[in-house]
Amino acid sequence: MKLRKITAATAAVLALGLAATACGSSDDDSDSGSSASSGGGGKIKVGIKYDQPGIGLKEPDGSFSGFDVDVATYVAKQLGYEPNQIDWVETKSADRETAISRGDVKFIAASYSINDERKAKVDFAGPYLLAHQDLLVKTDSDISKGTDLNGKKLCSVTGSTSAQNIHDTIAPKAQLKEYSGYSECIAALQNGAVDAVTTDDSILAGFAAQDKYKGQFKLAGLKLSNENYGIGLKKGDSATLGKINDALTKMVSDGSWQKAVDANFGPANYKNDPAPKIGDIVK
Repeated sequence: MKLRKITAATAAVLALGLAATACGSSDDDSDSGSSASSGGGGKIKVGIKYDQPGIGLKEPDGSFSGFDVDVATYVAKQLGYEPNQIDWVETKSADRETAISRGDVKFIAASYSINDERKAKVDFAGPYLLAHQDLLVKTDSDISKGTDLNGKKLCSVTGSTSAQNIHDTIAPKAQLKEYSGYSECIAALQNGAVDAVTTDDSILAGFAAQDKYKGQFKLAGLKLSNENYGIGLKKGDSATLGKINDALTKMVSDGSWQKAVDANFGPANYKNDPAPKIGDIVK
């Protein structure tokens, strides 16, 4: 009898332990957005740029702004996450594939152009914006085509191929100037140290739309390349890929996409292409 009493008591303790374990089995494992289907009380980590006005910018008060931020916020909402459940993670261009493969973020929206080399490492939803390499010049500039850059000073950031491509293919007499960041290029354009700045038109429009630069610059509208911006995520995560593509489609159809374009690029008179269709990559 004594043995039976001990066994019954032990069984009761075990049952209570198993019940407690079951109740606590939903530990928050969504730090990188692993529960992206529901959100709940967890968090999702999203990669963006911190230093591109109009695209992805960390403001002095710690908030975030830009077209990519608006797109990512909309997508996260469709995945079940409120804005206060998003942890924004700075992902510089050289670190994007590593951040995804390592699980530092669930997805990245950071002026991330889709190309074959990147597609070998990560999957892409979208595209959600078709950008183009262009020139930013002063509003009174007479530069209207690539050949006008011959004898002019053309700025881009160190390591970028944008200015070199123009020099090699369009304006061999252009004087190339390199700075560590686009902010320095824009400041140089403002004070006359350079005659033009080149990179994606969306990035240039974002800078030109800043209050301190409004009315001072214009885009040349040359469309020197096609840059299909996509949302990068871990290779093989087809479930999340499908949900993000659905979210992007909905963002366009309900007008939120155009509203975000106008809010972030409109002050620079950015003439955007229509929203691209999912999977439609323009070469």
